Amino acid sequence: MEKASDSSEYLRALLQDYKMKIAPLTEYLPWLQQATEQAVINTYSGNGISENSISFPVYSSQFLSFIKACEVSGLMDRNYPYVYSRKGIKTHDQERRIIVGATFREWDVLCGILSRYVLEGRTRSVCWKEGISEQIFYLTVSRMNEITEYFDKGVVV
Repeated sequence: MEKASDSSEYLRALLQDYKMKIAPLTEYLPWLQQATEQAVINTYSGNGISENSISFPVYSSQFLSFIKACEVSGLMDRNYPYVYSRKGIKTHDQERRIIVGATFREWDVLCGILSRYVLEGRTRSVCWKEGISEQIFYLTVSRMNEITEYFDKGVVV
């Protein structure tokens, strides 16, 4: 009997840790739900850019704050390519299906998906663009929040 108590106590502690990590990101959920690529990313074409220059993306301050919150959340997994190869994820539709069906047991998968878009976006801006336009940021944070809220209501596994 003591082992069951120990495991449920461990699970509660684990989920409490998840909840603390995801809490700062949930503040961005309403914004992420309505965010569009056009509202988040603009291409700089101001003074001094000629036809021989390279244009570059300029991101909204709200989006950059979200990315910073992700980076310091403790949810980033530098081994996210392993999650993609283990799950055979190749398309945005597969990502969305996995996110929607994830439980607390797939928390590492959710972290891997979020990490891919946040970390790769540093060097490949198309990842941040896809994260917004394909609703990956919103779906992942929303699902993580749902998981922690479900267990926060006292549901015991």
